[in-house]
Amino acid sequence: MAVVTGVPPVVETNRVIAPGQTAGMLDDVVNTPVLVGPQRTPTWWWIGFGITLSLLGLYLVSIVHLITTGVGIFGNNQPVSWAMPIINFVWWIGIGHAGTLISAALLLFRQPWRTSINRFAEAMTIFAVVCAGLYPILHIGRPWVFYWLMPYPNTHGMFPNFRSALTWDVFAISTYATVSLLFWFIGLIPDLATLRDSAKSRFQKLLYGALALGWNGSAKAWQRYMRAYLLLAALSFPLVLSVHSTIALDFAISQVPGWNNTVMPPYFVAGAVFAGFAMVLLLAIPLRRAFGFEHLITLRHLDNAAKLMLATGMIVVYGYVVELFYAWYSGVEFEKFMAYNRVLGADHWWAFWALIACNLLAIQPLWFRRVRQTPWALFLISIFVSIGMWLERFVIVVVSLTKDFLPSSWGNYVPTFWDWALFVGSFGLFGTLFLLFLRLLPAIATTEMKELAHHDAHHGPDAYESIREAYYRGEVRA
Repeated sequence: MAVVTGVPPVVETNRVIAPGQTAGMLDDVVNTPVLVGPQRTPTWWWIGFGITLSLLGLYLVSIVHLITTGVGIFGNNQPVSWAMPIINFVWWIGIGHAGTLISAALLLFRQPWRTSINRFAEAMTIFAVVCAGLYPILHIGRPWVFYWLMPYPNTHGMFPNFRSALTWDVFAISTYATVSLLFWFIGLIPDLATLRDSAKSRFQKLLYGALALGWNGSAKAWQRYMRAYLLLAALSFPLVLSVHSTIALDFAISQVPGWNNTVMPPYFVAGAVFAGFAMVLLLAIPLRRAFGFEHLITLRHLDNAAKLMLATGMIVVYGYVVELFYAWYSGVEFEKFMAYNRVLGADHWWAFWALIACNLLAIQPLWFRRVRQTPWALFLISIFVSIGMWLERFVIVVVSLTKDFLPSSWGNYVPTFWDWALFVGSFGLFGTLFLLFLRLLPAIATTEMKELAHHDAHHGPDAYESIREAYYRGEVRA
């Protein structure tokens, strides 16, 4: 993470990468900061690491207090038995979707602009899934026996109830986490071999050599690598649709007004990608400035990510309209009251209108190219989107439960200090993992960037796209 020399001046460009990139330059910019000693780690990294470690300490204290005291430390009550832990679970698992979409879907569609952002987006996916996966475990009341949800041979004579939505979550999250981790690691192998060959200390040589799995760069190794990488991409892409659809069905299979709705799976998937791209921008914009990646993460990347965020955001807004229309068109008294309570209810009307402001009004400037290519504006909009998507989960989970069928069972919900402490602390877990990733592994896929730079230098700008498409059509040989 030290300042390196020999790096070309920053040139803001609409191309995939700035012109004039060479393999040596890419190694200097991406790999050298990973291989420097701790004494050359920049100050901003230590400050960020200290902040995230403090939040991680709050997270661990909250977990210890939860286990020793019980779920009564939360504001959950009757009828709001699902509250902050489930809100935060859905929010974190949604954030993880953009990384898989960028890595797998854009690879399958032969989009070369993914190469500058796919590595840290994949890391974001894994760390967000870790944060999300802990919430259902902590929410079940006795987290030390969470393994009872798994179908393993046991002497208790118990077996998971596959009609339970909680069991669906276990399989969905574990599958998604496993495939995402494999996909991320397979893509890292050539870069780990580069770090192994460039490392100066014995510890780094042993570490990266073990992780590189004996990579030698032969034609056979590349053939197997590409086959495995594409296979995992094809396996990962449907998971973007299936995982959050499964989580949406946790709500849709119930009879609660506002949940029992067939629009929930596609609505949740669009919302997940929407929130995920917001988080990608929140990470990419500071990252390109801190590491000097402006010539690798160009304005084209920001523009494309903003377009996708705008498109999925408008799908989410359409989902809001459809929900209100269903409530009116159904003629069901309970559904009508649910819609009225969300929009004009005395207790939580502010949450609905705040999410409309964040998810609808805040993204409208993205119709203009100048805004999409202004980093500080995108950063600000992404913050609003992240807040809005959390408020959406709050409205769906809490507001739907406070007033359901019987007025005698209505009850308000107020989160406690420990609700907020666990949520804020989860940012410490995510931030600590992400900063360690930046320190120990390359934030950009250098091998793929070198391939892109080679085609750019020898065949002209954007020739990589047309050549790779021709290769997959069988018109050219490797």
